[in-house]
Amino acid sequence: MTVVTSIEDLRVLAKRRVPRMFYDYVDSGSWSESTYRANSADFASIKFNQRVAVNLENRSLRGTMVGQEVAMPVALAPTGLSGMQYADGEILAARAAERFGVPYTLSTVSICSIEDVAAHVQQPFWFQLYIMKNRGFVEKLVARAEAARCSALVLTLDLQVQGQRHKDLKNGLTAPPKLTARNLLDMCTRLPWSMGMLATKRRAFGNIVGHVSGVETMTSFASWVSEQFDLAMTWDDVRWIRRLWKGKLILKGIMAPEDARFAVDAGADAIVVSNHGGRQLDGAPSSIEALPAIVSAVGGSVEVHMDGGIRCGQDVVKALALGAKGVYVGRAYNYGLGAFGEEGVLKALQILSREIDLTMAFCGLTDIRKVDCNILSEKSKRDIYGPDAVSNPPDITDLDRASVESLRTPLQRLGPS
Repeated sequence: MTVVTSIEDLRVLAKRRVPRMFYDYVDSGSWSESTYRANSADFASIKFNQRVAVNLENRSLRGTMVGQEVAMPVALAPTGLSGMQYADGEILAARAAERFGVPYTLSTVSICSIEDVAAHVQQPFWFQLYIMKNRGFVEKLVARAEAARCSALVLTLDLQVQGQRHKDLKNGLTAPPKLTARNLLDMCTRLPWSMGMLATKRRAFGNIVGHVSGVETMTSFASWVSEQFDLAMTWDDVRWIRRLWKGKLILKGIMAPEDARFAVDAGADAIVVSNHGGRQLDGAPSSIEALPAIVSAVGGSVEVHMDGGIRCGQDVVKALALGAKGVYVGRAYNYGLGAFGEEGVLKALQILSREIDLTMAFCGLTDIRKVDCNILSEKSKRDIYGPDAVSNPPDITDLDRASVESLRTPLQRLGPS
């Protein structure tokens, strides 16, 4: 029996068990993949300040994300095609998240539909939305998410155009996969995956196929999607979504302090520092590099979350130390899903939780809510916040709130329209 102790172990197993095109879809980035690699690599330069002789009894990882109680400040990120990592993958991931006690975010381009997932969980989940040219369809998606009792809407802003992903193009990525000789051979070597897919009816994009006039097959779906990226989207469209959606609104894809301020002005309850997992603009900074300036820019007026490159619990703690109030994991849980289905997602969450707990303890803390930049080494604080950081550490929980409030009127005047 394989002993799994890390997210990397799950990745290796997923690579063996998931057909190449779907494994590559998860484990790749755009162009040269420099940003994809930097998302993980840049965590390594951040060092901890180890403490000793501290009472470490009664440790707690519990907290909140946009007002929702969570077992740890981690959410499952919206990832397309999870239902192609494992049959009924979105349902299984949502159930694992519910069992553990963290939010699950369903992607617009999921295989299982909003209604499918809602029928298999007891607690509300989050739904991720793209603004498409077909505004009527967008309105219907928002209404369907509301009817399914979704507690937060995660609006992704960084996909007006799609980054060039060489592996997806070379693999001829489709869902379900085209029955070419190469794909058939690949699937025959992964019989458990193939048997699972044969046993389920969910093999297309459940939120879209059959819900849009004229989109009934995968061929018509591909044509429709290619026409739906909205190059004309502006912050006015974000404010339109804010008016439509009465629940918590989370804006994902923020990488610039200026955009973080626009997000505050647009009515976001939280923002996600994210470069789409390195799958859009190659050459952009890593999410962890961009995080401190964005935390400073919003001054505590909204929650700041982040995703990108989280491969272990220590990465989670580092993000929290730099001001994030929560992190999202995408590839990490998809590796678990591809390896073992629902139990694999649960295993990924357990691994992260254990690593978060131990790291926090080694830094002399017992409450995850007390994590701040003081758990970092003096060199790391200087590198991130400047030479005065050690003697005058930044208050990352409430940076420059007044300046954010003062920006609201200029933002209304100067914001994109």
